[in-house]
Amino acid sequence: MKELNISQVDALFSNGIYPIEFLLYYKKGFDLKRIRSALRKLSSDFWPLFGEYGNGTISFEKFDESDCYEEEAADQEFVIPKNEKDQLNILSSYTLPDLNKLFLLKAIRFPDGMALIPKMNHLAGDGYSYFYFLSALAELSRSTSFSPKSSLMQVLSKPHHRRTVLRDFSFKGMNLEPEERNRKFTIGFEKIPRDYVQSIVKEVSDTKNKRISTNDVLSAVAAKKLVAAQSEFSGDYFELTIPIDVRSRVKEFGRKFFGNGLMFHTIRLRKSDIENLQIQDIAVRIRESMPSVSKRSYIEYLIYLEGMISEQRWEKFRLFDPRSGCLVTNISRLPIERLDFGAGNPALVLPLTIAKNSTAIMAKDKNFILRSAKP
Repeated sequence: MKELNISQVDALFSNGIYPIEFLLYYKKGFDLKRIRSALRKLSSDFWPLFGEYGNGTISFEKFDESDCYEEEAADQEFVIPKNEKDQLNILSSYTLPDLNKLFLLKAIRFPDGMALIPKMNHLAGDGYSYFYFLSALAELSRSTSFSPKSSLMQVLSKPHHRRTVLRDFSFKGMNLEPEERNRKFTIGFEKIPRDYVQSIVKEVSDTKNKRISTNDVLSAVAAKKLVAAQSEFSGDYFELTIPIDVRSRVKEFGRKFFGNGLMFHTIRLRKSDIENLQIQDIAVRIRESMPSVSKRSYIEYLIYLEGMISEQRWEKFRLFDPRSGCLVTNISRLPIERLDFGAGNPALVLPLTIAKNSTAIMAKDKNFILRSAKP
């Protein structure tokens, strides 16, 4: 049996919140036997994904396809959504139930194509890990079994799982209660032209001599939209939380780290400032608040999380408070070109996970798309 202790960041998701789930639709069918064979082969390298969680530990004994794979055939053709309303219909129709294990791949054969719905418990890994695995699965599914290329690809894609390499950590005996499901929110979509975002980045550079990113601008737009919709909380401040991938700054992790290589940064802004300031000014404040990520600063972040755990401040041990803030996640750079399972790139990649007072930044053609769940 293989075992590993979860990390301080993994522990944030130990109650099963925010699973990562996408629908991938392909206009042509492909050989599902190859996907099933690739799942089995990759289970030895990506074993935490096929394990189970309990008492602060992920353990894996053996691969069992029935735990992680489902397949069905649909009678009707799949209709690619043309607008936001059609997207909502897909969300309600294809979102999978809660996971028994840490990962499940469901394949649906349509008369006009194929849909894959991979769902991963966030405790197993972050969005980078999710697409890291799917990319390896797609490449191995396209290759010929037992070919030299297949063996080489598997070696090159092999991840590492050193989750507590920076600090020893034990979360044993501390099982957080599942978060209460609250579906009382509406989902809104807004198109933001890429040219508009770039013009703000350039304007700030020219007039203020400051550098901001497209993510700063889009996070500012999301904050402005969500603060206007919040009525549950009467305080003066609004907290904006942004996840930061630390792999490129912490060499002990690197690009082959499979897990939650994240730091969650929260900036506290006055609601009146968000309402009255220009997008440019809010974006500058966001940029100026961003931490300098290094091995040292990340260890300090892990110590901060450990402090909340030891003091049992569970009300603070979470990603964000949906009553007084929002979570903004940028998924505009999905590696669509690496999700070819034998029938070309997917014609549709749609995130299915939604959390109240959160915004997903997506991209389509010449626009960014903000999908927000508002109260």
